[in-house]
Amino acid sequence: MIISVASGKGGTGKTLVATSLALSLKDRERVQLLDCDVEEPNAHVLLKPLITHSEAVSIPVPKVDEGKCSYCGKCAEVCAYHAIAVFPKNVLVFPQLCHGCGACSYLCPEKAISEEMREIGIVESGYTDGVEFAHGKLSIGEPMPTPVIRKVKELANHDGIVVIDVSPGTSCPVVESIKGSDFCILVTEPTPFGLNDLVLAVETVRELNTPCGVMLNRAGVGDNKVEEYCHKEHISILLTIPLDAEIARLYSRGVTLVQGMPQWKESFLSLFERIREIASEGSHSLKR
Repeated sequence: MIISVASGKGGTGKTLVATSLALSLKDRERVQLLDCDVEEPNAHVLLKPLITHSEAVSIPVPKVDEGKCSYCGKCAEVCAYHAIAVFPKNVLVFPQLCHGCGACSYLCPEKAISEEMREIGIVESGYTDGVEFAHGKLSIGEPMPTPVIRKVKELANHDGIVVIDVSPGTSCPVVESIKGSDFCILVTEPTPFGLNDLVLAVETVRELNTPCGVMLNRAGVGDNKVEEYCHKEHISILLTIPLDAEIARLYSRGVTLVQGMPQWKESFLSLFERIREIASEGSHSLKR
Protein backbone atom coordinates (compact mmCIF):
# COMPACT_ATOMS: atom_id res chain seq x y z
CA MET A 1 0.00 0.00 0.00
CA ILE A 2 1.27 3.46 -0.93
CA ILE A 3 0.19 6.38 1.28
CA SER A 4 1.17 9.89 0.24
CA VAL A 5 1.17 12.78 2.70
CA ALA A 6 0.49 16.11 1.01
CA SER A 7 -0.78 19.62 1.64
CA GLY A 8 -1.86 22.61 -0.39
CA LYS A 9 0.55 24.83 1.55
CA GLY A 10 3.90 24.53 3.26
CA GLY A 11 4.47 24.38 6.99
CA THR A 12 1.37 22.37 7.90
CA GLY A 13 3.25 19.39 9.33
CA LYS A 14 3.44 16.87 6.47
CA THR A 15 6.87 15.58 7.48
CA LEU A 16 5.81 15.33 11.14
CA VAL A 17 2.86 13.17 10.06
CA ALA A 18 4.77 11.08 7.49
CA THR A 19 7.64 10.21 9.84
CA SER A 20 5.34 9.48 12.79
CA LEU A 21 3.14 7.21 10.66
CA ALA A 22 6.14 5.27 9.37
CA LEU A 23 7.65 4.83 12.84
CA SER A 24 4.31 3.76 14.31
CA LEU A 25 3.93 0.99 11.72
CA LYS A 26 7.49 -0.37 11.76
CA ASP A 27 6.79 -3.06 14.38
CA ARG A 28 3.75 -4.35 12.47
CA GLU A 29 4.56 -3.85 8.80
CA ARG A 30 7.52 -3.56 6.46
CA VAL A 31 7.69 0.22 6.08
CA GLN A 32 9.53 2.53 3.73
CA LEU A 33 9.52 6.33 3.76
CA LEU A 34 10.21 8.18 0.51
CA ASP A 35 10.86 11.91 0.83
CA CYS A 36 9.76 13.28 -2.56
CA ASP A 37 10.04 16.92 -1.53
CA VAL A 38 13.26 16.98 -3.53
CA GLU A 39 13.63 20.77 -3.53
CA GLU A 40 13.77 20.85 0.27
CA PRO A 41 13.86 17.33 1.78
CA ASN A 42 13.81 17.28 5.57
CA ALA A 43 12.54 13.85 6.67
CA HIS A 44 16.17 12.84 7.22
CA VAL A 45 16.46 15.53 9.90
CA LEU A 46 13.85 13.68 11.98
CA LEU A 47 14.69 10.08 11.05
CA LYS A 48 18.51 10.44 10.95
CA PRO A 49 18.97 7.53 8.51
CA LEU A 50 22.18 5.74 7.68
CA ILE A 51 22.67 6.42 3.96
CA THR A 52 24.09 3.35 2.20
CA HIS A 53 23.63 4.22 -1.47
CA SER A 54 23.75 7.36 -3.59
CA GLU A 55 22.96 7.71 -7.29
CA ALA A 56 23.06 10.68 -9.64
CA VAL A 57 19.93 11.64 -11.55
CA SER A 58 20.50 12.83 -15.11
CA ILE A 59 18.37 13.75 -18.11
CA PRO A 60 19.33 13.64 -21.80
CA VAL A 61 19.85 17.04 -23.42
CA PRO A 62 20.60 17.79 -27.09
CA LYS A 63 24.10 18.21 -28.46
CA VAL A 64 24.20 19.77 -31.93
CA ASP A 65 26.85 18.89 -34.52
CA GLU A 66 26.83 22.12 -36.52
CA GLY A 67 28.98 20.48 -39.16
CA LYS A 68 25.92 18.43 -40.14
CA CYS A 69 23.26 21.03 -39.26
CA SER A 70 21.43 22.74 -42.12
CA TYR A 71 19.82 25.28 -39.76
CA CYS A 72 16.38 24.24 -40.98
CA GLY A 73 14.83 25.03 -37.59
CA LYS A 74 12.90 21.74 -37.28
CA CYS A 75 14.34 21.09 -33.80
CA ALA A 76 13.19 24.47 -32.50
CA GLU A 77 9.80 23.95 -34.10
CA VAL A 78 9.13 20.64 -32.32
CA CYS A 79 10.53 21.69 -28.93
CA ALA A 80 7.56 22.50 -26.71
CA TYR A 81 9.82 24.05 -24.07
CA HIS A 82 11.84 26.43 -26.28
CA ALA A 83 15.09 24.75 -25.27
CA ILE A 84 16.61 25.24 -28.74
CA ALA A 85 16.89 28.42 -30.80
CA VAL A 86 18.03 28.26 -34.42
CA PHE A 87 19.61 31.22 -36.21
CA PRO A 88 20.86 31.44 -39.81
CA LYS A 89 24.36 30.26 -38.88
CA ASN A 90 24.10 29.19 -35.25
CA VAL A 91 22.12 26.96 -32.87
CA LEU A 92 21.71 27.74 -29.17
CA VAL A 93 20.75 25.05 -26.65
CA PHE A 94 19.30 25.99 -23.24
CA PRO A 95 19.88 22.84 -21.12
CA GLN A 96 17.87 24.02 -18.12
CA LEU A 97 14.74 24.38 -20.25
CA CYS A 98 15.12 20.90 -21.76
CA HIS A 99 12.75 18.21 -20.50
CA GLY A 100 14.70 15.38 -22.12
CA CYS A 101 11.87 14.24 -24.42
CA GLY A 102 14.21 13.44 -27.34
CA ALA A 103 11.92 14.89 -30.04
CA CYS A 104 14.63 17.15 -31.47
CA SER A 105 17.15 14.35 -32.05
CA TYR A 106 14.51 11.95 -33.34
CA LEU A 107 13.06 14.41 -35.88
CA CYS A 108 16.24 16.14 -37.02
CA PRO A 109 16.37 15.54 -40.82
CA GLU A 110 20.17 15.80 -40.88
CA LYS A 111 20.73 13.56 -37.83
CA ALA A 112 22.83 16.40 -36.47
CA ILE A 113 21.55 16.13 -32.90
CA SER A 114 22.76 13.55 -30.40
CA GLU A 115 22.08 13.45 -26.67
CA GLU A 116 24.34 13.83 -23.67
CA MET A 117 23.41 13.29 -20.04
CA ARG A 118 23.22 16.24 -17.67
CA GLU A 119 23.11 15.68 -13.91
CA ILE A 120 20.27 17.49 -12.15
CA GLY A 121 20.27 15.88 -8.70
CA ILE A 122 20.90 12.80 -6.59
CA VAL A 123 18.89 10.08 -4.88
CA GLU A 124 20.10 8.64 -1.57
CA SER A 125 18.78 5.56 0.21
CA GLY A 126 19.39 3.71 3.46
CA TYR A 127 17.56 2.79 6.64
CA THR A 128 16.79 3.98 10.13
CA ASP A 129 15.25 2.34 13.20
CA GLY A 130 13.43 -0.38 11.25
CA VAL A 131 12.28 1.93 8.44
CA GLU A 132 13.67 1.83 4.91
CA PHE A 133 14.42 5.32 3.65
CA ALA A 134 15.07 7.20 0.41
CA HIS A 135 15.05 10.82 -0.63
CA GLY A 136 16.01 12.96 -3.58
CA LYS A 137 17.94 16.21 -3.72
CA LEU A 138 17.49 18.54 -6.69
CA SER A 139 20.70 20.40 -7.54
CA ILE A 140 20.68 24.11 -6.68
CA GLY A 141 19.42 26.20 -9.58
CA GLU A 142 17.73 23.33 -11.40
CA PRO A 143 14.10 24.06 -12.35
CA MET A 144 12.79 20.52 -12.92
CA PRO A 145 12.20 18.31 -9.87
CA THR A 146 9.98 15.67 -11.53
CA PRO A 147 12.79 13.45 -12.93
CA VAL A 148 14.32 13.27 -9.43
CA ILE A 149 10.92 12.42 -7.93
CA ARG A 150 10.44 9.62 -10.46
CA LYS A 151 13.85 8.22 -9.54
CA VAL A 152 12.97 8.24 -5.84
CA LYS A 153 9.69 6.44 -6.54
CA GLU A 154 11.51 3.76 -8.53
CA LEU A 155 12.95 2.65 -5.17
CA ALA A 156 9.48 1.99 -3.71
CA ASN A 157 9.26 -1.41 -2.05
CA HIS A 158 5.84 -2.76 -3.00
CA ASP A 159 6.08 -5.67 -0.54
CA GLY A 160 5.15 -3.39 2.37
CA ILE A 161 3.79 0.02 3.27
CA VAL A 162 5.29 2.99 1.43
CA VAL A 163 4.81 6.44 2.97
CA ILE A 164 5.55 9.33 0.59
CA ASP A 165 6.35 12.78 1.97
CA VAL A 166 5.12 15.13 -0.78
CA SER A 167 6.20 18.70 -1.49
CA PRO A 168 3.70 21.49 -0.71
CA GLY A 169 1.32 22.93 -3.28
CA THR A 170 -0.60 21.45 -6.20
CA SER A 171 1.86 21.79 -9.09
CA CYS A 172 3.63 19.16 -11.23
CA PRO A 173 5.97 17.82 -8.48
CA VAL A 174 2.95 17.17 -6.22
CA VAL A 175 1.04 15.39 -8.98
CA GLU A 176 4.10 13.26 -9.81
CA SER A 177 4.56 12.32 -6.14
CA ILE A 178 0.90 11.40 -5.47
CA LYS A 179 0.35 9.57 -8.76
CA GLY A 180 -0.05 5.85 -8.15
CA SER A 181 -0.83 6.21 -4.42
CA ASP A 182 -3.59 4.13 -2.83
CA PHE A 183 -4.46 6.95 -0.44
CA CYS A 184 -3.49 10.57 0.21
CA ILE A 185 -3.46 12.24 3.63
CA LEU A 186 -4.00 15.98 3.25
CA VAL A 187 -2.49 17.84 6.19
CA THR A 188 -3.93 21.26 6.91
CA GLU A 189 -4.49 23.79 9.67
CA PRO A 190 -7.74 25.52 10.75
CA THR A 191 -6.97 28.90 9.20
CA PRO A 192 -8.30 30.73 6.12
CA PHE A 193 -5.00 30.02 4.32
CA GLY A 194 -5.20 26.36 5.32
CA LEU A 195 -8.75 26.04 4.00
CA ASN A 196 -8.01 27.83 0.73
CA ASP A 197 -5.09 25.55 -0.09
CA LEU A 198 -6.89 22.44 1.17
CA VAL A 199 -9.64 23.05 -1.40
CA LEU A 200 -7.01 23.16 -4.17
CA ALA A 201 -5.35 19.99 -2.87
CA VAL A 202 -8.66 18.11 -2.73
CA GLU A 203 -9.39 19.09 -6.33
CA THR A 204 -5.96 17.78 -7.33
CA VAL A 205 -6.27 14.35 -5.69
CA ARG A 206 -9.78 13.95 -7.07
CA GLU A 207 -8.42 14.55 -10.57
CA LEU A 208 -5.98 11.71 -9.84
CA ASN A 209 -8.81 9.45 -8.57
CA THR A 210 -6.94 9.00 -5.30
CA PRO A 211 -8.98 8.47 -2.10
CA CYS A 212 -8.13 11.09 0.52
CA GLY A 213 -8.73 12.18 4.09
CA VAL A 214 -7.74 15.20 6.14
CA MET A 215 -5.31 15.49 9.03
CA LEU A 216 -6.03 18.63 11.04
CA ASN A 217 -2.87 19.99 12.66
CA ARG A 218 -2.56 22.80 15.21
CA ALA A 219 -6.20 22.50 16.16
CA GLY A 220 -7.30 25.23 18.53
CA VAL A 221 -6.34 28.22 16.40
CA GLY A 222 -8.37 29.80 13.63
CA ASP A 223 -11.97 28.72 13.10
CA ASN A 224 -14.08 25.69 12.21
CA LYS A 225 -14.36 26.37 8.46
CA VAL A 226 -12.13 23.39 7.60
CA GLU A 227 -14.44 21.00 9.47
CA GLU A 228 -17.46 22.52 7.74
CA TYR A 229 -15.83 22.10 4.34
CA CYS A 230 -14.89 18.47 5.03
CA HIS A 231 -18.41 17.70 6.21
CA LYS A 232 -19.90 19.31 3.10
CA GLU A 233 -17.51 17.42 0.77
CA HIS A 234 -17.86 14.10 2.68
CA ILE A 235 -14.15 13.98 3.48
CA SER A 236 -13.09 12.19 6.66
CA ILE A 237 -11.04 14.07 9.26
CA LEU A 238 -8.71 11.22 10.14
CA LEU A 239 -6.84 12.71 13.08
CA THR A 240 -6.62 16.00 14.94
CA ILE A 241 -3.36 17.21 16.47
CA PRO A 242 -3.70 20.16 18.85
CA LEU A 243 -1.60 23.30 18.94
CA ASP A 244 0.88 22.21 21.60
CA ALA A 245 4.11 23.91 22.65
CA GLU A 246 5.70 20.57 23.55
CA ILE A 247 5.10 19.21 20.03
CA ALA A 248 6.70 22.36 18.61
CA ARG A 249 9.70 21.97 20.94
CA LEU A 250 10.18 18.35 19.88
CA TYR A 251 10.01 19.27 16.20
CA SER A 252 12.52 22.09 16.65
CA ARG A 253 14.96 19.55 18.14
CA GLY A 254 14.44 17.09 15.28
CA VAL A 255 12.38 14.61 17.32
CA THR A 256 9.34 12.94 15.77
CA LEU A 257 5.98 13.11 17.49
CA VAL A 258 5.77 9.39 18.32
CA GLN A 259 9.33 9.30 19.63
CA GLY A 260 8.93 12.34 21.85
CA MET A 261 5.34 11.56 22.90
CA PRO A 262 4.87 7.76 22.57
CA GLN A 263 1.17 8.01 23.48
CA TRP A 264 0.55 9.20 19.92
CA LYS A 265 1.61 5.84 18.46
CA GLU A 266 -1.82 4.28 19.01
CA SER A 267 -3.47 7.26 17.33
CA PHE A 268 -1.33 6.76 14.23
CA LEU A 269 -2.02 3.01 14.22
CA SER A 270 -5.76 3.75 14.35
CA LEU A 271 -5.23 6.28 11.59
CA PHE A 272 -3.64 3.60 9.42
CA GLU A 273 -6.54 1.20 9.97
CA ARG A 274 -8.98 3.94 8.97
CA ILE A 275 -6.94 4.68 5.85
CA ARG A 276 -6.93 1.00 4.88
CA GLU A 277 -10.69 0.89 5.35
CA ILE A 278 -11.36 4.00 3.21
CA ALA A 279 -8.92 2.88 0.50
CA SER A 280 -10.60 -0.52 0.37
CA GLU A 281 -14.04 1.09 0.06
CA GLY A 282 -12.73 3.28 -2.76
CA SER A 283 -11.28 0.27 -4.56
CA HIS A 284 -14.58 -1.62 -4.33
CA SER A 285 -16.55 1.37 -5.63
CA LEU A 286 -14.22 1.66 -8.64
CA LYS A 287 -14.70 -2.02 -9.42
CA ARG A 288 -18.46 -1.60 -9.32
